[in-house]
Amino acid sequence: MVLDSLGRSLRSVLQKVARGSTIDDALLAEVARDIQRALLQADVNVQLALDLTQRVKRRAHDEKPPAGAGLREFLVRIIYEEIRGILGPDRPFDVKPRRILLAGLFGQGKTTTAAKLARFLQKKGIRVGLIAADVHRPAAVDQLEQLAKKVGAEFYAHRGETRAEVIVREGLGRFPPHLAVIVDTAGRTGIDPELIAELGRVREALQPEETLLVLDAAMGQSAGRSAEAFHKAVGLTGVVLTKLDGSAKGGGALSAVATSGAPIVFIGTGEHLDDLERFEPTRFVSRLLGMGDIQTLLERFEELENKEEAQKVAENLMAGRFTLRDMRSQLESLGQMGPFSKLMSLLPSMGGGKIDDTKMEETQGKLRRFRAILDSVNSDELDDIHLIKGDRIHRIARGSGQRPQEVRSLLKYCETTRKAAHGIASNRRLRRQLERQLAGGEPPAQGSHP
Repeated sequence: MVLDSLGRSLRSVLQKVARGSTIDDALLAEVARDIQRALLQADVNVQLALDLTQRVKRRAHDEKPPAGAGLREFLVRIIYEEIRGILGPDRPFDVKPRRILLAGLFGQGKTTTAAKLARFLQKKGIRVGLIAADVHRPAAVDQLEQLAKKVGAEFYAHRGETRAEVIVREGLGRFPPHLAVIVDTAGRTGIDPELIAELGRVREALQPEETLLVLDAAMGQSAGRSAEAFHKAVGLTGVVLTKLDGSAKGGGALSAVATSGAPIVFIGTGEHLDDLERFEPTRFVSRLLGMGDIQTLLERFEELENKEEAQKVAENLMAGRFTLRDMRSQLESLGQMGPFSKLMSLLPSMGGGKIDDTKMEETQGKLRRFRAILDSVNSDELDDIHLIKGDRIHRIARGSGQRPQEVRSLLKYCETTRKAAHGIASNRRLRRQLERQLAGGEPPAQGSHP
């Protein structure tokens, strides 16, 4: 999970509140120190951390819990609201065909972000065109072309042209009007008049609805100063923070950019092209504190390439017809939704609070072995698990590079899953049957029981 260390520290604070015998001045002082320490270790500005904890203590003293809420729940709510407050307002991002200009300094991840943003829009059903307007670094043009092929986006470049605004006008003329257009621009080692002038000309040619600054989260608190300078120079509509997953300074970058006047709209959470998330502070803090983010989980499901197949698997599972083919489809869907550890962070109380790293790795390892085994199962066996006995188990083990006991483990898991789901469905059917009989005055069927 993004900022996992900060999340663990803050969840520890909430556990301390939950375990405290009383909510008194001593506990509040200890909680304030722990929050300060967690924020400072995440590179959040010292004064910002001090102000936040002072507000927590003051509100805990001065405000009364709403009716029906206990002091512990109220203190947790105060901590949540104050941490949420330093990350700026929610900034909507309309998903529709639009013109997007990406700006930034050298080495911040603009080109990769262009492809990630294209992938994000494609998953919403929007066709995308990428324009390579970096006239100073040929490698950036080649990289964007390769990424465009990888995500299936249209691409335009003019390698002989040295005027970025001309390339943009040409690219707009080549793309159909219903495409979303993303323009990757040149960077510099610093914000200088030449860079700003070039961005101004490109903006004039593109007329973008979005001007997004791409910043590396490893910049820490200095990311805020950079965002503020670009915002004053070219009028940003938002910021994309990249490499947030591996940055110890991510907290500093998030909090500093949030106060710069340019809202954060996306965060990069990994190296893969799907690792770009809308930044919504409310959801982000909920995940950080282990409260989950069910809405994002549902959105991941909606983005599955074959939702009809996933629905069919669910129906088979509840009807007791779950096969290895269904299991393979289920694992493929899980893979499309992202790494297992990220999915777990979306569930309440699962974001590092209950599953430790060792168990997480064990689970991921087992899922990888199961996928390898299923790739070595033939079509008949996928539809009838009872065919897999004796020599077939050894054949599948050899073909998948696994041990026979791993194959047996998969078979047992599949059968246990089928029986458990069928039992739940049967109980539901029985309950509905009894309810109908009672409503109609009919005697319960022989052998029925609630």
